[in-house]
Amino acid sequence: MILQKRFEELRVGDAFAYARTLGEGDCALFVAASGDFNPYHTDEEFARRHRFGRRIVPGLLTASLFTHIGGELGFLATRMVFEYLAPVFIGDTVSVRSEIVSIDPERRFIRVNGEAKNQDGMVVLRAEAEGFPTLQS
Repeated sequence: MILQKRFEELRVGDAFAYARTLGEGDCALFVAASGDFNPYHTDEEFARRHRFGRRIVPGLLTASLFTHIGGELGFLATRMVFEYLAPVFIGDTVSVRSEIVSIDPERRFIRVNGEAKNQDGMVVLRAEAEGFPTLQS
């Protein structure tokens, strides 16, 4: 793990980042794995005629980019909340950033806030999560 830290080393304000371009293959694999066959994600003709004018990436695929950071920390989430602010289109590069906002040493829990931006700097998603790092002292 690149960002491996023991619980005792974590501090409020610690921030972690990751970026990825979400391509056609990412969307196809996610749709197949999740069963989210919404035509906004799968049907170019349908999407062209409706709200966004072209296909969009499934929201949970965008949100799942935060799990890359969680995986590096060995973080297991017990609660996650997402606020979707703008569509992400196939081919967009999404940068996510998470910051520790509170630490509960007795429960060994942390709470993080996150934000995802597209390649133009537009915030497309806000997130908050809490859970516990699995790495022990």
